[in-house]
This record gives sequence, structure tokens and C-alpha cells, in this order.
Amino acid sequence: MRSGSHAGFLAILLALFLSACAGGGGRTPVPGGPSPVPPGPAIEAPAVVGAASAATLPGWDLEDHLAAFQAYLTGCGVARDEPSRTQCRRARDLDRGAVTPSMARAFFETGFSVVAAETVDGRPGLLTSYFAPEYEARRNREGEFDTPVRPAPAGWGRGWTGPERASIEASDAPDALAWMRAEDLFFMQIQGSAYLTFKDGSKTRASYAADNGRPFVGIARPMEAQGLLPANGTSGEAIRRWLVANRGERARAVTALNPRYIYFALADDDGGHPAGAAGVPLTSRRGIAIDPASWTYGDLVWIQADGGNLRGARGSYAGLVMALDTGSAIRGPVRADLYMGRGDAAGEEAGTVRHPLRMWRLVPRP
Repeated sequence: MRSGSHAGFLAILLALFLSACAGGGGRTPVPGGPSPVPPGPAIEAPAVVGAASAATLPGWDLEDHLAAFQAYLTGCGVARDEPSRTQCRRARDLDRGAVTPSMARAFFETGFSVVAAETVDGRPGLLTSYFAPEYEARRNREGEFDTPVRPAPAGWGRGWTGPERASIEASDAPDALAWMRAEDLFFMQIQGSAYLTFKDGSKTRASYAADNGRPFVGIARPMEAQGLLPANGTSGEAIRRWLVANRGERARAVTALNPRYIYFALADDDGGHPAGAAGVPLTSRRGIAIDPASWTYGDLVWIQADGGNLRGARGSYAGLVMALDTGSAIRGPVRADLYMGRGDAAGEEAGTVRHPLRMWRLVPRP
């Protein structure tokens, strides 16, 4: 893998750098999200009297219902309300035999009612996308791999406030877990997790372990204001190129504008996908990050997003997805961040997703 080739950071950084938001645990949005966190009080399901069947959803006939069913099986166990648990048990019972596409379709149509999610002004919301990046790393400090991946500080707990980024980076790192290029670590901290490939070909997963409790501050607008990047030229790739070209003190001065710092834990790479905030592995194109104030982990959601305007964008996205992750850039009842998958290809597509969005909640029938 060639490090620095992640064109897919565009959408992430449009949301992150330009909106100056911080992800849950570090990602904004997060691929993989932070380590599992309590999802908070369950959102009361809306009334379903007179609600429509899933069969009425736009594009329903084109859905891969069997793939959606398999993704539902992976994520439905995190739901806490009894109707959702009942449908999850029903799905698992069905899965004991050979499930056909028509059986999967019938499961959704008979087991759920559809309720549209609405914005305050009735306008469409926004779909963006994220992915699990992959980076080169070293076991020891070596050349341009001079920036340590640090573990959580001793005694860290949620609500703890530590030193700002500049102070942390100026300190020694005797317990470094790995060493990375400075710009790669900076982006990994934005994402909250990633996969690392070492010189000997071994791989590991880096996941969010802690943060310094400082607010996230975007660097795109300050870079534009300082004349480091041109107006309308602050894409994620443009920022990355500048950081690479100015490695060292000048780049550190810019990244220090964001005082937020993320610590990591390393685990073996099992070849799968990272877990979202709900604590279960994400499925490519079937997991979304949502606002926990409007949705609950384990919710089954239909998304329809048309008319993306970024260069190279697909015309639309539609399908059943599971609410399994979150991030503080994701706010509102019609706002979702679609997990695209792992690696450069997923990143390249994720970078083109910025589509007007409509969402429907599939409410389990008693």
C-alpha cells in the first residue's frame, strides 16, 4: 500500500475541517468509531398507527434483501427495547435454515412499519461517508516515521482534561505503541481508528482508547486565512499535501491549531471491519453513524440519498442500514454517515459522498 494516497478523505474533511466538528472519540466522522460507549436512554419509538409497510419505500424492489438481512443479524443484538429484541430473535430463528431473498424480504415487510424521519424545516438532511484507512507504520522510530502512537494515559477516564496537542507532542513517548508519519497520525486521530502495516508485512488495528478532553478545532479555515491554501482549495488532499511538504516544525504549528489529541490501543488485525460505537463490527455499506439524540443503536433505517455534487460522486445511495456508530459531526434526525468499508478503494468512494438525504425508521411490530 502506498501511504498518502487516500483521496477518500475529502468527504471526511469537508465535514471535519470545514465544519470544525469532532468525532465521538476522535473520528469526525469515525471509521470504526470509538470504543464501545453507553448508548444513553433508548429513544421512544414513534407511534405506528397507520404507518406504511417497508414495501412502500422508494427503491424497495431494487434492494438486496438477503444482504440487508445478514447485516441486520450482525447488528440487531445491540437493540434494547423489547419489540426490537423480538424481531432480532425472529431473524435468528429464521437464519437457522436456508434464508432466500424472498424470505428476507418478507421478514422486513411483515415485521416492521415505516415512519419517515423529518428535519425541522422539512428539507432533506445530509449523507456523508467514512471508511477504515490503512497506513504504514514502524515498530521503532525511523526516518519520517517519527511520530509516536501513544497509549491512554494512566488513570484516564471520561471527563478527564489533559494537556493540549502541542504539549503532548513535545513530550517524550517511552511507551509508544508504534511510529507513524506525522500527517498519517493526525488523520488517524480524526478517524479514530485505522489499520497499520509494518515493515515486515504484519498488520494491526489501531482503535480509539482515550482523548485529552479538548475540543476539536478545524484547521482548514485557519490555513486559508494564513494564505497557506487558496480559497476553495482546502480539500482533505490539499491539506495532506501541504502537511507532507512542510513536515516538521511548520506542519506541527498548523496541526497544533487543533488542541484535541487521541490515544490508541493496538490489537491484531483479524481481516474484518472495525466496531462502531455500539460495539459490533460494521458491515460495508450497511452501517451508519447517527445522532444518538434522534436514533438508538440497533435501529433499522432506510436511507435514500440522491444528487451528490462532489466530483466523481455516484448518483444515489439507497438501502437498509443499521445505526451502529456515532460522531459529534453527526447531528439531527436526518443525518447519517455511511461506513463504506476498508482501505483506499472505500476511501476514494467515501470522499465523493455528500448527498441530500431522506431517512425512514423501520419500527418493529409487536
